Amino acid sequence: MTYPASGPVTLRTNLADYPTSRALKAGAVRSDLVAFDFCGPKVTNQGFKPMVRDGAFDAGELAIVTYLQAKAYGKPLVLLPATVMGRFQHQCILTPVARGEIGPKDVEGRHVGIRSYTQTTGVWVRGILQHEYGVDLSRVTWVVNDDAHLAEYRDPPGVERLPGDAKKVDQMLLDGELDGAILGGDLDDPRVRHLIADPRAAALAWHRKYGTIPVNHLFVVGRDLAEQRPDVVREVYRLLLASKQAAPPPADGIDFHPFGIEAHRRPLELVIQYAFEQKVIPQRFELDALFEDARRILGA
Repeated sequence: MTYPASGPVTLRTNLADYPTSRALKAGAVRSDLVAFDFCGPKVTNQGFKPMVRDGAFDAGELAIVTYLQAKAYGKPLVLLPATVMGRFQHQCILTPVARGEIGPKDVEGRHVGIRSYTQTTGVWVRGILQHEYGVDLSRVTWVVNDDAHLAEYRDPPGVERLPGDAKKVDQMLLDGELDGAILGGDLDDPRVRHLIADPRAAALAWHRKYGTIPVNHLFVVGRDLAEQRPDVVREVYRLLLASKQAAPPPADGIDFHPFGIEAHRRPLELVIQYAFEQKVIPQRFELDALFEDARRILGA
């Protein structure tokens, strides 16, 4: 992709509606240098696969585990230290009420569904199960609907791929065909309950223990843009930060949208560890290597 050597640029962008992106998408935060064509799909994560496989966007949000895989497979993307979506994850694993009073350790020897084995929420939840509850992840059968965003990746042993015409794992959970499921969205139904008791309290305890939050989606730009127009990338980062600052402060005082390289050190160290342990990425990455381009472009 070739960009004008100077002057304004319009970027094909995939970005969902969040409180922290509202000012940017509404035009309350704007720039004479950068305009955004918010042309991503209505369900933003459906744009992740075309972004990493086909370069469908100049810029946009990307699940952090998808980025780590893209880095491993040499995709031309540059990670910015800007989280656009973060949240606690303890509430994302559910189990049928009909299974009785099973807890996290009881998923060993059972079948747990998830949309894709490489889904960022799944990496966080499995890491929590392993490190906080002593679950042997190799003793769980992970039942999945979808492949990874990266075409090069192959699921490890212990992952059972459903045929394309099969039910989605959330419906299988409701129908009692799975012992549990990790879901990215909310599922409020009397047939299911949280596997982790009082997930909010458990998440707050995790937050105090690690001093961080689980980040989900960070912002990335294409390498061509970063190399040809670093001034545009600096402006994109400024606009993202200004949009965050225009949002109401979090009600609980926990910042789920860190900005800056050092603010990302702890959460990225954890998710890299979890992804490597779970055979989602073939190698560990150092934080400074992930943000080498960002540091060069943005400065300290």
